[in-house]
Amino acid sequence: MPIPGDISARMAENFEAFIAIGWLLPLIAVVEIIAGFLCLTKKYRALGSVMLFPIMIGILLTHILVAPEGLIIVIVLFAILLWNLFENRAKIQPLWK
Repeated sequence: MPIPGDISARMAENFEAFIAIGWLLPLIAVVEIIAGFLCLTKKYRALGSVMLFPIMIGILLTHILVAPEGLIIVIVLFAILLWNLFENRAKIQPLWK
């Protein structure tokens, strides 16, 4: 997979590290697709949101620490995810018991 030319040097280093791992990018892609489909259904929306949460934390930290130019949209998407988790808190609450 070629590295885009319009990204910063630090982001290119991170991207090269993901490519070097090999299995991580396909895993993230599959989890994002499955979780996205789950979020479309009312019954499994909580499960999809829980699956997306650690990926979204990684995206948020990447934009805070490495590439702050895209931070505003990430904050908006993170807020939507938090709202979705809050709306489904009754289904998620057994995770803490």
